[in-house]
Amino acid sequence: MRYGYWLPVFGGWLRNVAEENMPPTWDYVSRLARRSEQIGFDLTLIAELNLNDIKGVEAPSLDAWSTAAALAAVTERLELMVAVRPTFHQPALLAKQAANIDHISNGRLALNVVSAWWHEEATKYGLHFDKHDDRYARTSEWLDIVDSVWKQDHFSYSGKYYRVEDNLLQPKPQARSVSAAAHVNGRPTIYAGGESEAAKNMIARQCDAYVMHGDPPERIAAKISDMRARRAAMRLPELKFGVAGYAIVRDTEREAQQELRRITDVQQSAAGYANYQQWLANTQLEQRVSLEDYSVSNRGLRSGLVGTAEQVEERIDAFTRAGVDLLLLQFSPQYEEMERFSEAVIRPTKLPARRASSGANREAAYA
Repeated sequence: MRYGYWLPVFGGWLRNVAEENMPPTWDYVSRLARRSEQIGFDLTLIAELNLNDIKGVEAPSLDAWSTAAALAAVTERLELMVAVRPTFHQPALLAKQAANIDHISNGRLALNVVSAWWHEEATKYGLHFDKHDDRYARTSEWLDIVDSVWKQDHFSYSGKYYRVEDNLLQPKPQARSVSAAAHVNGRPTIYAGGESEAAKNMIARQCDAYVMHGDPPERIAAKISDMRARRAAMRLPELKFGVAGYAIVRDTEREAQQELRRITDVQQSAAGYANYQQWLANTQLEQRVSLEDYSVSNRGLRSGLVGTAEQVEERIDAFTRAGVDLLLLQFSPQYEEMERFSEAVIRPTKLPARRASSGANREAAYA
């Protein structure tokens, strides 16, 4: 299992808690990213929204791509999965920017391609907002161009949404990556998520990894089986699979449940609720969502990563058996809770000798 986390570009993840002590500032996220790679995290996902989805549209949020470029220069090992929405970026220009950041990071850039869902944001930034399936048709063309200009020069393309003529792009992304997971097929890894048929077919055909909202391991296993079948029918290499999750690790289950109750004290008048309703209206989900899902983004609580270290480890083992390669985690407050999660879960997992030694010490203590 690889451990990733969402960079808190919105100043938090909880719609019912106004102040989470994780400001959307360069000082905070750069300190967080540098520390995260020291304590065992493999990847950070940098979301791209020009308005604040969590705390309300009047609240500040960080730009994804300038933040990613800066993080590339101050981190050493962390894979940088940067969200990108084709509606907001011309493909050849984004491919150029991404290739440059890939070199700054020494081959640690990956893309999370998101077919935009927020109509109000597009309007406020002067962009056309496509209908659902049209967004995926646009994304498909966009991916064709990005992939091609990364791999060849003198490339031309004429489609419904985009046109390029005799494109030249140098330097190309690094052919080999410092992080084996960051590059596949000679390009930065392309992650994408979606639950509609249009989304799943596009991802199976054109992407390298499928990322999912939070759900129990048994539901995730069924989704992975479905995507593997789609991919196999196209005779393409296997996808990688990631799942979102909100993690609460405490010494006792009672303490974990107390924290869960605190963050799910739903207030429907919270500033982000209208944005959430827009997201529901403009996406096609496989199941209904609850007000508890509203409390934490990306259905993170459905992953069930709440409890003692042993309970959370058992849940992670279940995700591994389901076929998951990557957990994309959220915490609040991020810095402190990531430290707690690393100490309780990541470091014992990555250092089995330490776990065995600790186990021996515990047995001796109870002898």
